[in-house]
Amino acid sequence: MATAVKGVEKAVERRHHEIPPVDDEEQAAGRASRPRGKRRLGPGKAIPFGYLIGPLLLLGVWFWGSAAGWIDPRVLTAPWTVATTAWDLWESGRLGPDLLVSARRFAFGLAFGVGAGLVLALVSGLSRWGEAIVDGPVQIKRSIPNLALLPLLLLWFGIDERMKIITIALGVLIPIYLHTHNGLRSIDGRYAELAETLRLGPAAFIGRVVLPGALPGFFLGLRFAVTASWLSLVVVEQVNATSGIGYMMLLAGTYGQTDVIIVGLVLYGLLGLGSDAIVRIAQRRVLSWRRTLED
Repeated sequence: MATAVKGVEKAVERRHHEIPPVDDEEQAAGRASRPRGKRRLGPGKAIPFGYLIGPLLLLGVWFWGSAAGWIDPRVLTAPWTVATTAWDLWESGRLGPDLLVSARRFAFGLAFGVGAGLVLALVSGLSRWGEAIVDGPVQIKRSIPNLALLPLLLLWFGIDERMKIITIALGVLIPIYLHTHNGLRSIDGRYAELAETLRLGPAAFIGRVVLPGALPGFFLGLRFAVTASWLSLVVVEQVNATSGIGYMMLLAGTYGQTDVIIVGLVLYGLLGLGSDAIVRIAQRRVLSWRRTLED
C-alpha cells in the first residue's frame, strides 16, 4: 500500500512539472481576450427613476386614449379634466383637509401595526413557547379579512377614529409579523453558536445578531404593510366616515361625479407609490452591506 501511494505522489509531481506556470501577464491577457459584448447574468444596471416608467406609460395610454376618443369620458374621465378637478378641489379648500385626515390615519395605523407586529414576531421567533402562544392566533387573524371584522369593530369602538386606526393596524400587523418571523427563523444557526461561544447576553445577541439578520425580512414585510395600510384606509373611510379621501369619493359617487372619484383613486395610487419608494430607499441604505442582484 505504501509503495502504491508513493507511486501516485511521484506521478502527480511529474504531472505538475510538465504543466508550465501561468504568470500574471498571461492571466491578464486571458481576461482581455474574453468577448466584451457578452451580457452579464442578472437584471443589469439600475435604471434611474425606473419605477416611474410603468406609471408614466400608463398615464400616456390614458392620455392618448382620451384624446383619440377611444375612452368614453362617462366611464373614465380624461386626465386633463381630472387635473382641473383636483386643482378646483384644492382651491376650494375641500381636498387639503381630507388629504391631511387620510394621511394622519395612515401614519397612526401603520405605526401601531408595525410596532405590534414587530413585538409579536420577536416573541414568536425567539421562543418556542412564544411561537406556541402567538403564532396560532395570528394565523387565525390572517384568515379573517378586515372587511369581515368591521361590524364587530363598529360595535366595540363606534365610528370614531379609534375604529379606523385599529382596522388599519390589524391589516399592517400580519405582513410585518410573517416576514419578520421568517427572517428571524432564517438566520444561520451557526451565528447563535458563535454568540454562545463569545458569551453574549440576550440583549447583545438580539442587537448584534437577531436584528441585523431579520432586517431583510422586516423591510419586505414593511413594503406589504404600507400597501395593506392604504387598502384598509380605503375601506374604513367609506364606512360611516365624515372626512378623508374615501369619504370624498363616496360622496362623489352619490352625485355621479366621476372626475372626483378618479381624483381620489389617483391620490391613493400616488400616495401608495410614493410611500413604497420611501421604504425601498430606506431598505437600500440600511442594507447597503448586502450584495444582491438589486445592486
